[in-house]
Amino acid sequence: MPFVERVLGSTSVFVFIIVLVCADHYHPDLEFENDKAVKATTNLAELTAQYWIDEAQAGIKARQTRLRTDDGNVARNVVMFLGDGMSVPTLSAARTLLGQRSGRPGEGTQLAFESFPSVGLTKTYCVDGQIADSACTATAYLCGVKANRGTIGLTASVPRRNCTASLDPSTNIESIAAWALSDGRDAGIVTTTRITHASPAGTYAKVANRNWENDAGVRNNNQDPNICRDIAYQLVHSYPGNQFKVILGGGRREFIPNTNIDEEGTVGRRTDGRNLIEEWRMDKITRNVSYQYVWNRNQLRSAADNMPDYLLGLFEGSHMQYHLQANEETEPTLPELTEIAIRSLSRNKKGFFLFVEGGRIDHAHHSNRVELALDETIEFSAAVARATELLSEEDSLIIVTADHAHVMAFNGYTHRGGDILGPSDNRDQDGTPYMTLSYSNGPGFRSHVNGSRPDVTVETNFGVPTWRAHVEIPLSSETHGGDDVAVFARGPQHQMFSGLYEQSQLPHLMAYAACIGPGLHVCSAASRIILTPSLTLFIVLFFFTYT
Repeated sequence: MPFVERVLGSTSVFVFIIVLVCADHYHPDLEFENDKAVKATTNLAELTAQYWIDEAQAGIKARQTRLRTDDGNVARNVVMFLGDGMSVPTLSAARTLLGQRSGRPGEGTQLAFESFPSVGLTKTYCVDGQIADSACTATAYLCGVKANRGTIGLTASVPRRNCTASLDPSTNIESIAAWALSDGRDAGIVTTTRITHASPAGTYAKVANRNWENDAGVRNNNQDPNICRDIAYQLVHSYPGNQFKVILGGGRREFIPNTNIDEEGTVGRRTDGRNLIEEWRMDKITRNVSYQYVWNRNQLRSAADNMPDYLLGLFEGSHMQYHLQANEETEPTLPELTEIAIRSLSRNKKGFFLFVEGGRIDHAHHSNRVELALDETIEFSAAVARATELLSEEDSLIIVTADHAHVMAFNGYTHRGGDILGPSDNRDQDGTPYMTLSYSNGPGFRSHVNGSRPDVTVETNFGVPTWRAHVEIPLSSETHGGDDVAVFARGPQHQMFSGLYEQSQLPHLMAYAACIGPGLHVCSAASRIILTPSLTLFIVLFFFTYT
């Protein structure tokens, strides 16, 4: 009898427990999200892919006219760095902490990507939501089409959890990773979350609910996982995921049966009996290509010494550990993962697309653990710095952005160089200290005593990385924010990423620079005829001379 069955008495009991815990506690399904399409927009054209494609192409044309310049360079390689939940206040606070860790005041410090030559802002709302989640945003910044919250790789005509609607081919949209593969380039993904989480899934999945990471999740919504395949299954068996040369992150539990325990004691969550790690191996054997599956840091380093054609690394049962809490023996760092992915993909002379996510910035914010959130941002910056060392600015486009904001506030009034993780120099009306960084909502709420806030600076665990900052509205998980998020660009056509625009323009702009996918490309003759003043004068003189 399998170990799990011996412990819990029966497989059926265990399946029931799995169904209860399958939902992501950081991003709970909201009660107002139902199986009916939310027609939040008065423009029904927004439910189609073509609306957002046309909007993005019009944006590219407008930039060509406005910028009046074209460096002519084409991006052979494209690396998109995504800081999940990396709001603008998060950037400001993280750069300050980075400086203060080196003994400086901190405010004047720069994160690695803040020196990139072009900076822009994107609007993060979704078709059915003023404030976004990581699923609809992934569809926007990877597939170029805005969607409904909780859905991935589908148009907004598909309501969340509607399996039937997602089967219509007209609702399925491809990602920039698929565009790169179609051009003969390679693709890969790196994340500190589960590899089946919403952000990385945007590169390969088409699914009506982000929580369908395994077959049990699909069944939990009374749907048939043999009809609507779960995210882990799609990564292993469906295009484009089954063509990714590098897959590095967490989430082993989504790939193994609930009767199995992984290398570190995590119980699997699949109820279909499938071991998708083994099926990934068998697929590579069938295709007669070299491959390696690794689950710890030493194995990853060994694989890097003799790089296989295909590399799968799953380093945790669920999400990877926070950087400040990680076991250095088993857990690779995000800069290490990024370097190995780039070295692997760089073997393709035509180039590659790589998606790298610092995913746990978001989770720390949801828990009101501000030091962990800022440290994850600093680690994310180190990964970007490593990429800039490995890739030439002449032929490699690097984009750094976020999917959505959070509700962390940067409060006044602290003197220059004041501890970014400490209390403000100011106090509230009752004379009680408040923190320079706090949240408008989340689990860090403290009950007021006699109408006054408690002094959080006297708490016994004050100042440790897992301490929760204070908040005003009690919630089990802090919410996302609706702010615009920053975009930083370096490499060919970087100037195209300036300004304020829809988040769904991002993959079209990357495709423009790399000459992949649909739409306008910098390498097409038509797109490169830009009427500069000198060219306009030449055309006028030519016209009057020869007519």
